[in-house]
Amino acid sequence: MGFSIILFSAALSKKKITAVGATQPGFRSVASSRLPSASYRTGGTAMTEKVVDRGVAVTMAGTGINLALGVLYAWSIFKGAIKQSIDAGGPDSFAWDPANLNDPYAVCCLVFACSMFFAGRCQDKYGPRLTAIIGGLLVGAGFVLASTSTSYGMWIISFGVLAGMGIAFGYSSATPPALKWFPPNKTGLIAGIVVSGFGLASVYIAPTAQYLLASWGLSRTMFFFGIGFMVVVSLLALLLINPPEGFKPKGFVDRRGSTNRHRDSRDLFEEVDFTPSQILRSLAFWRVWLLYFIGAGSGLMVIGSVAGMAKSSLGANAFLVVAILAVGNAAGRVVAGMLADKLGRCRTMAGMFGLQALMMFWAIPIISTAHPNALMLVGVATMIGFNYGANLSIFPTITKDLWGMKHFGVNYGTLFTAWGLGGFVMSKLSQALNAGSGSFASSFATAGVLLLLGLCVVIFTRDQKETLRQAVGKELRAPGVRA
Repeated sequence: MGFSIILFSAALSKKKITAVGATQPGFRSVASSRLPSASYRTGGTAMTEKVVDRGVAVTMAGTGINLALGVLYAWSIFKGAIKQSIDAGGPDSFAWDPANLNDPYAVCCLVFACSMFFAGRCQDKYGPRLTAIIGGLLVGAGFVLASTSTSYGMWIISFGVLAGMGIAFGYSSATPPALKWFPPNKTGLIAGIVVSGFGLASVYIAPTAQYLLASWGLSRTMFFFGIGFMVVVSLLALLLINPPEGFKPKGFVDRRGSTNRHRDSRDLFEEVDFTPSQILRSLAFWRVWLLYFIGAGSGLMVIGSVAGMAKSSLGANAFLVVAILAVGNAAGRVVAGMLADKLGRCRTMAGMFGLQALMMFWAIPIISTAHPNALMLVGVATMIGFNYGANLSIFPTITKDLWGMKHFGVNYGTLFTAWGLGGFVMSKLSQALNAGSGSFASSFATAGVLLLLGLCVVIFTRDQKETLRQAVGKELRAPGVRA
């Protein structure tokens, strides 16, 4: 069993390596290059014109864009201000049903995910720069519109729909151009660095929002963030650029063997790109989709409510838990990306699901007390954030591995619907269970069980790319392989 059922054979001879099933969605052979330095090819001929390596600048710009768009993870701070307004009452207060407090956040997650398909197509067709600018304008418009109203319906439209669409366009434009500037053996690391900005955003947004809410109130705070995000994202978008067609980054084969047999093995591995319609017909896609739904939904459930859970033990300083969780979230993305490059995608994912399930069950006795221990709560929230963040670097990497880079934007956008639906379902479930029982214990127990089911799926899944690499490596290390 694999991302597809794997029927694999690798026969290495002087001139030939064959990977059975390499033309099916869910199978992808290892691509590499002989070029020792950055250059590009046209019509199969290596060009002598040197290309300025913009990989670092593009990666930093993408990370910066995500640092702005990660305001989604600070929702619990805004939700707390809305709840205070509901409790206070008055003519200008938020007259919402407390059971619906998470709805703008849940809708934003859902719209974010559903819009990723269209944002990814825009990125693939028109490039990352225009796509990111559209995202910045939409997020800014959503926040500015939210600042003008206390209406539940208006917040659904502004924060939920407009900001959700804007986040999708900005997010989908940040990772693909960065990945194209670096070799495949750094895919996990680069994806982790870029998306870490999204997770790390709450470190500065949470305390900033807390200060502005106390000084200006919710309306002016939303307006400030709206204008700020619009300007910052649009400026950073100007730095996003794809490498020229045929570009081959240096570094991928520098440490590989240089015998004729090694060169033949690399040259005869073919990179295969799949369209969304092809991957939707494969079992591999739906297996990965289910895993993403479970992993992301469980983490988003905690992130959307962590400030509320911390209120009883930390009071006005509950925002600190949001900021600390964000550090764990960002660290999980980078560390998981590195581990996925070194250990393989499936091993890393199995560790992530197992640890996340343990954290969910460990959290139940901590949050069930009237005044949870602040240190224990911070610790468990940080670890849950760490494991959740791992999803956001592992699954883009899996998308590139299985289905290629040509349609990466729209393919990952299609897979990303699992993130949105998971966030929508789990956050709604969490809020409903909490409103009925006054405790998050049943929500954590449900998430823990789902994560254990996900772990079982991962355990019986084989990493096709790693299997192929190991088989070829074994053949190359066989006695007599020197020529």
